[in-house]
Amino acid sequence: MRQSRLFLNTLRENPADADVVSHQLMIRAGYMRQLTAGVYSLLPLGYRVLSKIENIVRREMDAAGAQEVLLPAVQPEELWLQSGRRADYGNLMFSLKDRHDRPMVLGPTHEEVITSLIQNEIRSYRQLPVTLYQIQTKFRDEARPRAGLLRGREFRMKDAYSFDSSPEGLDESYHAMYDAYCRIFERMGVDYRAVDADPGAIGGKGGSHEFMVLSDAGEDTIAACTACTYAANVEKASAQPLPVADTSATPAKETVPTPNTKTIDDLVDVLDVRPEQIFKVVVYMADGQPVAACVRGDHEVNEVKLKNFLDVRQLELATADQVLKATGHPVGFVGPDTGLPIVFDPGVLSVADGVAASKDTGFHDIHVAPHRDFKVTKTADIRVVANGDLCPECGQPLAFHRGIEVGHVFKLGTKYSTPFHAAYLDENGKEQTILMGCYGLGTTRVLPAVIEQCHDDAGIVWPIAVAPYQVHIVPVSVRDEMQMKAAESLYHRFYAAGVEVLLDDRDERPGVKFADADLIGIPVRVTVGKRISDGDVELKLRKTGDVEVLSVEKAFEAVLGIVK
Repeated sequence: MRQSRLFLNTLRENPADADVVSHQLMIRAGYMRQLTAGVYSLLPLGYRVLSKIENIVRREMDAAGAQEVLLPAVQPEELWLQSGRRADYGNLMFSLKDRHDRPMVLGPTHEEVITSLIQNEIRSYRQLPVTLYQIQTKFRDEARPRAGLLRGREFRMKDAYSFDSSPEGLDESYHAMYDAYCRIFERMGVDYRAVDADPGAIGGKGGSHEFMVLSDAGEDTIAACTACTYAANVEKASAQPLPVADTSATPAKETVPTPNTKTIDDLVDVLDVRPEQIFKVVVYMADGQPVAACVRGDHEVNEVKLKNFLDVRQLELATADQVLKATGHPVGFVGPDTGLPIVFDPGVLSVADGVAASKDTGFHDIHVAPHRDFKVTKTADIRVVANGDLCPECGQPLAFHRGIEVGHVFKLGTKYSTPFHAAYLDENGKEQTILMGCYGLGTTRVLPAVIEQCHDDAGIVWPIAVAPYQVHIVPVSVRDEMQMKAAESLYHRFYAAGVEVLLDDRDERPGVKFADADLIGIPVRVTVGKRISDGDVELKLRKTGDVEVLSVEKAFEAVLGIVK
């Protein structure tokens, strides 16, 4: 491609509304433009990168035995009512009606559609297993779209679905997709982690992993062991249990006045205690009913874990009025003996001499010991892991990283096949429910995620597997006949050899050309300048900045070696 004909406009300043590096660079380097909040047009360079990402995904999906289909983006709302997920998505889903006034939605995902399809197509165990996938545009009406393509309202995703007749078959399909994802991200040249994860609104209880590209721009936090391979999203992460305290020498409980102490920090100041000595009770509304959770004062309730343990559809923090009505106490003065159904984190048992809200508002009890002074009946890991926690598998310290979720794989089991009656006849002619898996990968999200890892102060630094072009030829002066003749010759030779090449044939100052080349981020640059009179050119690697002066022929061979 000749740069003079490329639909490309670069910018020198960051756009005012771009708050992460990938968003800034994709606008500045001419990879995309915004149409409206959370909706973007991909320009030629951006679409070339996306196409390369999706081609890698296709090749690995095909190699894993999956078959590509294309499912409708417009879906009848009744499918979502049948699965029970319409309420889960709520205002996140774009809704519309057809001319016959039938409710329709724009698909945020396709579990309902694919299960409805399979329900009508699979009849016998002989048709299983099968894995189908698509690369499709999805729609989610995000309340606060941000960070460019990292959280948009319209995006492209590869979603695959496996259908099996046995748990062993589902395990095999799941691991085939898991391994394919590992190969995909390795081929793209990014630093990623596969972490244990919560399935969220997709559902299923058989198993779930997220694939995270490590980046400070990520919205997710990963807890990873510093010694072994354990890694999990903090929504799912656990730690080694804290040792149970010996309370045999704990003094007798006393009640002391603590007016105006609504927070842990207030209690620390007034009572001269440490946060880990305090029994913190938080009240929630679970499917409309009040429940309580108790953790140590230095810990936070993990609402995802609590919601899963309670097995409820909705879990919300109770309002001050709801707390007062449910417990008879204002916020800050609810103790472990609240009278509500209460779940204790096992960490509370590590407190030997603690502090808890008293039965009388405005007072707290000191020298409180679990079991002795309040009943610990229902326990579950319901806290967020924290600094200082130890790996649940090997006991070494956990470290925390930020990550961008680019893929998620699930074992769905019968979550969708049961309501859609997706079944088959087994070898004995008996009807059995199909077991499903689901495997998503956000292709438009991968694009900025790569940039978040692969950039420097000058611009993007593309891994060669996903770069829009592999080689950038930059003649210093298009008015120099010798330079242009050599540049044109290299351009045609690279093209004939199957190398993806961009020739900067613009009549621009050298500084502008070099700045644009660094901003665009093509992996290899061949500069044709005054040295061409001696038959030499400069070969520069964008990633390392290394520059080598080579003859034209050696530069050509070197580029072929790098690319191939």
